[in-house]
Amino acid sequence: MDLIRILVAILLPPLGVFLQVGLGGAFWLNILLTLLGYIPGIVHAVYIIAKR
Repeated sequence: MDLIRILVAILLPPLGVFLQVGLGGAFWLNILLTLLGYIPGIVHAVYIIAKR
């Protein structure tokens, strides 16, 4: 299941984080990082998914 979440995180980073943690602080941070740059959003999303 984590592999599917990582693939989703590469395509849509906030969706991958949402599937992992819901509407928490990590989700809003990921939206901000994705808006500032797509790559930081991906890195953060993969980190959140791999950490849990």
